[in-house]
Amino acid sequence: MQAEDPLKPETPSDVLVSEAVAEAVPQDAPARLRRRAGRAGNQRRGGAAIRQMPWADVVNTDHPTEPLPPEGVDAIHDGAMRVLEEIGIEFLNDEAIAILRDAGCIVHGENVRMGRDLVMEVLARAPREFTLTPRNPERKITIGGRHMVFGNISSPPNCSDIERGRRTGTRADFQDFMRLTQYFNCIHFAGGYPVEPLDIHPSVRHLDCLFDMLTLTDKVVHAYSLGPERVEDVMEMVRIAGGLTHDEFDATPRMYTNINSTSPLKHDWPMLDGAMRLARRGQPTIVTPFTLAGAMAPVTMVGAVTQSIAEALGAIVLLQLIRPGVGVGIGTFTSNVDMKTGAPAFGTPDYVRATQITGQMARFYRLPLRSSNACAANTPDNQATWESMMSMWAAVSSGTNMVYHAAGWLEGGLCASFEKFVMDCEVLQQFIAYFRPLPTGPEDVAVEAIREVGPGGHFFGVQHTQDRYETAFYAPFLSDWSNYENWEEHGAITTVERANRACKAILAEYEAPPMDAAIREELAEFVERRKREGGAPTDF
Repeated sequence: MQAEDPLKPETPSDVLVSEAVAEAVPQDAPARLRRRAGRAGNQRRGGAAIRQMPWADVVNTDHPTEPLPPEGVDAIHDGAMRVLEEIGIEFLNDEAIAILRDAGCIVHGENVRMGRDLVMEVLARAPREFTLTPRNPERKITIGGRHMVFGNISSPPNCSDIERGRRTGTRADFQDFMRLTQYFNCIHFAGGYPVEPLDIHPSVRHLDCLFDMLTLTDKVVHAYSLGPERVEDVMEMVRIAGGLTHDEFDATPRMYTNINSTSPLKHDWPMLDGAMRLARRGQPTIVTPFTLAGAMAPVTMVGAVTQSIAEALGAIVLLQLIRPGVGVGIGTFTSNVDMKTGAPAFGTPDYVRATQITGQMARFYRLPLRSSNACAANTPDNQATWESMMSMWAAVSSGTNMVYHAAGWLEGGLCASFEKFVMDCEVLQQFIAYFRPLPTGPEDVAVEAIREVGPGGHFFGVQHTQDRYETAFYAPFLSDWSNYENWEEHGAITTVERANRACKAILAEYEAPPMDAAIREELAEFVERRKREGGAPTDF
């Protein structure tokens, strides 16, 4: 039996699913909401390019893996507290130092030491979960609890596809990745620039990029904490795109930033400045130390996690002192290096364990967790597949709430692959399907169907199967389940080649989400005004 072509138009069952989703929107809802339900990549399951699952609130139904016994968690906690109390963290920001000094921390120059009692008292103010509401409120996401959201790859300078090869990123590439980000329902937020558009000058790059992000998508976006002008511009653009007053923007988390410590034991000026600016306006920050065991952290994974926790908590304490209750999260990027070359490795057993242990610590501190779908492979080959799958299992088994770089990552984050983006989205959908609760009612246990078939029969023709065959199992859009002869007869198309074809078909049918013309005009006018003013200062 020949497998269905994943690029064919919707089948009748796909149409029924799309109609069912559309029917979920109340008939008396505003017309703009009903239009959104039918747009490509919004609420529908698929178009001509692929069949995909509808947008959904993903809940991880598994219990997290906990490699450490309770005494192990206590040991890492005590170690992190000792780092904060005895060694200290360097805060390269005078304003941050002043806030921490006023709170009772011990300051020597840029080194700040904080007692564990203060740390735990302040951490208790942080929420266990929070929401992020973009310009389309139907795309609101929850960070924390058992919720799990996926974002696109962020920040590589290069991109690639099998036809044009590896190249530095341009605005056209950036825009195509944003179209993919919008199209796929399994991508919940735009975590950053999926590729740096190096044909735009750094002084104004953030203006063009955020304009594209806010018009080509209606999902949550973020600001890079790379200087006051960039952060303030992004907050204003998100406010404008949402049609919000300043008070409305400040009242609810609308966007976020992710900051990285400069491991070991240092937070630099622009990262802290950006996080503090967002905190004052009620916008969340994820604090992600970059701790590679054997390089910027101890060679033992437990030691690397201990340092990572100390670095993250130091910045989180600062943000809670500025605005108690503001959304924060712990990010983990702890992995090992190749001890022969010093190159970072991802998707390794050590990476998985470090992520799971950090998950235990995040739950200990009652904070949301961010991890990544990372690999070290240079091309979307078998190595990329197994390393990314290991990274995703690390995310799932650790109780990760926010998966950064969930689609498109190659070369340790130096390259965004169009084919890998599509391949990763297939995997993300499979995990979302995996999380579906399993009902155990009489029809699910199916004793009567077993009785009807009896010994030696088959279940293909019984009514129990006929009633369920279209929706019983996950249906991939990229996998080819045909036998070898059929696969060969149809061109012996590899997975990467199918992903390339799917990517082109998706981009061809992409439709931008609706935006009020007046809002778009106001956004464009803001960008042009800030460009005339020079944008953000640079060294060249």
